[in-house]
Amino acid sequence: MLSENTVKKILEHGLKQGADFTEVFVEDTVSSSINLLDQKIDEINSSNSFGIGVRLLYGNEAYYGYSSDTEEGNLLKLTENLGQSGMDGQSGGIQPLENQSVEDIHHVAINPDTVSKSERAELLRNLDKITRSHGQDICQVNANMAEKKRSVLIANSEGLWSEDTRSYSRMRLSAVAEKGDGPQSAAESPGVLGGYEFFKNLDLEELAENAAQSALRMASAGYINGGILPVVLGNGFGGVIFHEACGHPLETEAIRKNASPFCDKIGMEVGQPILTAIDDGTIPKKWGSCNVDDEGTPTQKTVLIENGILKNYLSDRIGAGQVGIPRSGSARRESYKFAPVSRMRNTFIAPGPDSVDEMIQSIDFGLYAKKMGGGSVNPGTGEFNFAVQEGYAIRKGKIAEPVRGATLIGKGFEVLPQISMIADDLDLAAGMCGAASGWVPTTVGQPTLKIDSILVGGR
Repeated sequence: MLSENTVKKILEHGLKQGADFTEVFVEDTVSSSINLLDQKIDEINSSNSFGIGVRLLYGNEAYYGYSSDTEEGNLLKLTENLGQSGMDGQSGGIQPLENQSVEDIHHVAINPDTVSKSERAELLRNLDKITRSHGQDICQVNANMAEKKRSVLIANSEGLWSEDTRSYSRMRLSAVAEKGDGPQSAAESPGVLGGYEFFKNLDLEELAENAAQSALRMASAGYINGGILPVVLGNGFGGVIFHEACGHPLETEAIRKNASPFCDKIGMEVGQPILTAIDDGTIPKKWGSCNVDDEGTPTQKTVLIENGILKNYLSDRIGAGQVGIPRSGSARRESYKFAPVSRMRNTFIAPGPDSVDEMIQSIDFGLYAKKMGGGSVNPGTGEFNFAVQEGYAIRKGKIAEPVRGATLIGKGFEVLPQISMIADDLDLAAGMCGAASGWVPTTVGQPTLKIDSILVGGR
């Protein structure tokens, strides 16, 4: 990390360039991963990333630069270069830097540095063996362990000095099954904000069964005929649709640019009274949580939609100022190479009063999308197209045969009012989200829910 004296000089120099606000972000990140493919450890990686980001604000205009060079003179020159476009000749002094006490609610129980690579390799081999035990039609297994320790310092001209450490651990398991009509894959990717204890406590039997059985069922499935259908959308990663099609348009990064269908909709009805949606960065050890955001603002729980009424947006410093709302502790960035913008943390639809059986029984013909896969979305319009990883036809109120090739197509703000039933089986799933400030860890989630009408693409 940089000395307090150097940081203070950078902040003062930024104000001398006429900036209204100056910020210094210092990051030191250590990452490692180990990968098993076809019963062999085929890749072991480790890396270290260190750098400094400097941001100058002139009103709502931001100028950002970064460097891995810690030489004080060069950092002052970087700051001066950033200020050239907005310089008006003003100068001022920073407020005294005060250490902001950060309460760490994401304790690391087992320091990853104390665990050998051989122990990690043995865990992956065991996971491979368990996955293959589900049948000879499992033709490929890929297992990966990834860990990251990210130490950051955030200081600004308003007197903030905040230090935080974030430790991430994630397992990814992919199983491929083949039964004549081409291979089908399924994946599970749990992760936490925590240490090696995550891997020690992971239920390998359950993880392997979920991936292997999903791949096997889809390998023997036929194709679905598409159309406008009712859909029961499974819990956990099913929340990726809300995240992509509704969550991004609720970030002030979209709202302030008038690039969201939710602009000027606070206080208006956007869904049925059964629908409540939340973004919460305070959940202990969850993948998308943090103690403070990347502007040093303490994280919080933000209710986005309550009983169908739009209540809040997710904001960073610039977005909050432009839109006229408080900061929500949602400013995030992939690394020191990116300026922070408003981003989701742990975003989910809250539990409801219905049962999954009631949802299935209410449908004469439709789709049960048990697990969602990847897809694409236009954040400005909310239009999305997502593949169903594991799906089943619903016939006369019962789950019927497995079907492959299904996609869900629609617009987020149009789908929300179609959500009519929500179960009480909330589950959360780890993911990586890419946007203007790079890729950041986020959690998606929801209970099982019923969408009365949505376009289902098929073969």
